[in-house]
Amino acid sequence: MKLIVGLGNPGREYEKSRHNVGFMVVDRLVRRHAPGQTPRARFQAATCEARIADENCLFIKPNTYMNRSGRSVGEAVRFHKSDPSTDLLVIVDDVALPTGAVRVRARGGTGGHNGLADIERALGGDSYPRVRIGIGASPEFMDQADYVLGRFTEFQWSAVEPAVDCAADAVETFVREGVDAAMNRFNIRADPGDGDQPHPDWFTPHDHT
Repeated sequence: MKLIVGLGNPGREYEKSRHNVGFMVVDRLVRRHAPGQTPRARFQAATCEARIADENCLFIKPNTYMNRSGRSVGEAVRFHKSDPSTDLLVIVDDVALPTGAVRVRARGGTGGHNGLADIERALGGDSYPRVRIGIGASPEFMDQADYVLGRFTEFQWSAVEPAVDCAADAVETFVREGVDAAMNRFNIRADPGDGDQPHPDWFTPHDHT
């Protein structure tokens, strides 16, 4: 069983926020592989099961809020007796990457991300793969927490929407072929289309679907 975890915050007030791009990728994967399936409440999360190629997968969206993501992930890993280094993949936003960039890593630090920090605490280490999606850095005059909890502008979403599809493709490659194949295929620098430069629409929320 592969555990595919998208990080985000539950609740309508956080829908479509930059911090919830991990949820968006899981939603995209569910639409591809488990269309119409009603999510099941397990491991303090909304979960759906599906098969990718010949592998059973559990798609997980924790409902514990971002800074307690480790509770959900830890429960799922322990229940399935999973090896985090091969059976767990976490999808997460990253302010250190340009908007729309996608990176796959076999392990790594938290980069100051509260969700990754709590997962590292719960698992006792950082040896688990992750897909990072760039959301761009917050402007100097704006608090980072306010920035990540804000919604993508239409200008930014033009770079992020294809990145969500790209990240979903990377997850599928991870499941079928492993993390090395996913890194080799998807660790390219996305063209954010100047998505990290000042723009008149920078702070105008966009209700993308």
